[in-house]
Amino acid sequence: MRKIVISAAIAAVAAISFAAPSQAGYYSYGYKPHCFIKKLKSYDYYGNVIIKKIKVCK
Repeated sequence: MRKIVISAAIAAVAAISFAAPSQAGYYSYGYKPHCFIKKLKSYDYYGNVIIKKIKVCK
């Protein structure tokens, strides 16, 4: 009886551990990522300013 309870507990823990990572990447219909525009400022060889706009979403 004791072995059956222990093996059932181990099986339940194993099933939950595999199910948890699969739910981590799930997005429901109401999910909206937070996006913003990041501006990178750099200079070229002649000293002219170059501004790159990159969209970053989290």
